[in-house]
Amino acid sequence: MSVQSIDLPRPFGLTGMFAEFHRREPLFASAAIFVASLALPMGAAALLDSREIAGVGIWDKPLKFVLALTVYLATLAWYAGYLSKGALQKRWVRWHSRAVVFAVIAELAVIAGAAAFGTTSHFNDSTVAWQIAYALMGVGAVLLTSASTVQGWLMRGGGETLSPVVKAGLVWGLLLTLPLTFATAGVMSASGSHLVGGNLSDAESTLLMGWARDGGDLRVAHFFASHALHFLPGFALISAALFGRVDKRPLMIFTALFIGFVALVFVQALAGQPFLAGWI
Repeated sequence: MSVQSIDLPRPFGLTGMFAEFHRREPLFASAAIFVASLALPMGAAALLDSREIAGVGIWDKPLKFVLALTVYLATLAWYAGYLSKGALQKRWVRWHSRAVVFAVIAELAVIAGAAAFGTTSHFNDSTVAWQIAYALMGVGAVLLTSASTVQGWLMRGGGETLSPVVKAGLVWGLLLTLPLTFATAGVMSASGSHLVGGNLSDAESTLLMGWARDGGDLRVAHFFASHALHFLPGFALISAALFGRVDKRPLMIFTALFIGFVALVFVQALAGQPFLAGWI
């Protein structure tokens, strides 16, 4: 697929890129920039604060969430450019988008606040206040993830500039993100930990991702589930280039395999087995 067919901005620099993101969806684009800017104070805190939780720096989790939510918001802002004209101007869509941004900021506030207080935000039942905060975080997580569902639903009537395969990849990826994420995150929350077996510490985890090496880690399935909105459209672009812009069969096969893969690594973690044992 040519560069023009996915409507990349000109010039393709930081200024032009931000202008294009902002043109497509001003609220999510601005929120992505704001969230990304939080990496500066959190990074400074990580350098000055040597405290650890579960064997890793106390500011590691807030920084990871800043990165993940920046990517998520930026992705939604970019995809919004393929929606039909006027879709974002619907009153309920505008209010939902505002609620999503509020949920993102509230989520980060709790996570960063927990780090500042020297405790963890997730699975924290040490006090009634933290129990309530964790429950509200769960509600907020569902709300912010629902943005992918709303956009996937709206995308069904948009995508006029896209090939049928790429449009299908966007729709399916967006619509699958919430149910797959909810299924994995729900079990993880009910389990009271993302670790199954091993020494229940993140100290000996994999580089970059921080997944457990000596036991199951439910975050692996959660990661792939929450990135369905990237994996499926990404494959759709490849499929359109290799198999044609109309044939959706390769994408259908990949989607089934992707769902199966998420289920496989989820079951693997529940069995207490590390992801790619012996490879990483």
